Amino acid sequence: MSTLEVREVDAHEPAFDHYHAVYAAAVRHGPPGEFATPWQLEEARSALADPDQRTVRRAWVGLLGGRAVATGWLEGSTVDNTGVAGVRVTCHPVHRGHGYGAELLAHVEGEARSLGRARLLAEVEWPYAGGADGAASTDLAWARRHGYELGLVDVQRRLELPVPDAVLDELAAEAATHHAGYELRSFSGRVPDDLVEAWAVLTASIDTEAPTGDIEREATTVDVSAVRALEELLARQGREKVNTVAIAPDGDVVAYSDVAVTVHESERAYQWGTLVRADHRGHRLGLAVKVANLRLLRQTHPQVTTVVTYNAEVNGPMIAVNERLGFRPVQWLGELQKRL
Repeated sequence: MSTLEVREVDAHEPAFDHYHAVYAAAVRHGPPGEFATPWQLEEARSALADPDQRTVRRAWVGLLGGRAVATGWLEGSTVDNTGVAGVRVTCHPVHRGHGYGAELLAHVEGEARSLGRARLLAEVEWPYAGGADGAASTDLAWARRHGYELGLVDVQRRLELPVPDAVLDELAAEAATHHAGYELRSFSGRVPDDLVEAWAVLTASIDTEAPTGDIEREATTVDVSAVRALEELLARQGREKVNTVAIAPDGDVVAYSDVAVTVHESERAYQWGTLVRADHRGHRLGLAVKVANLRLLRQTHPQVTTVVTYNAEVNGPMIAVNERLGFRPVQWLGELQKRL
């Protein structure tokens, strides 16, 4: 019989360092490890300690004889999608196969129920050679045994930098012939005050405008103060965003792309969102903002050698843009859903 002790951890106690060590070892374990994208210690610590009450985050560690062997994480909005929580459970590679992950998962699910969360979201990754169905993924099989269903399949793609100037020039010129009258504006860090309201509206729509498959999502609440709170959290995490927007002739922000960089992985950047408002599609704005953003990224963070992005397998238009820029697929990510 297991003697696993599960207890909640605070961001600033020594146990959180052990939590992160187990989590990072688990994420980097196995075939996906080469392309793993774990949060760094201070990124996770700052997120857990974030005072913004619009998001609830909690973390647990599973102890065996006082030693951390498994972890659990729960995160959810207190403003919208309040019946939903994102969960993540990991087990240190040397302790797998003993049921510790299942015990942590049961505990996290129980905590989710106590918070009124009736639907859980999670993710698993597997090698690209394994195919989109994930049939060979032991992690996906484990999740399915515990009631999680595959709702959407994404592909992780990577771009090696720098992209040759000739390529960027050609793509920018091609896009420009389709978006005459639109203004491209790029900036690093904080969203300028004159753009922040329109930015909040557009970025809040990405959860429902981007492909969701069988994953159910409600619209995100538009909130300028939430944009500012996220910027403060990113600063505490050691992250900075590089951003480009497209502004329509009437002054509306109708497309954006943002990339996050971090002091903890100075050679790597993460493509976050790219979205063109539905009534302005067909003007090659997605290509235009991504090209402009790559140029700003090179100017402001020349040390970055790799950009990591995820796209839904069914998102043909965005995949086509990324392929033209030179992104290559490296592994799959499955978005999972479970109803309690």
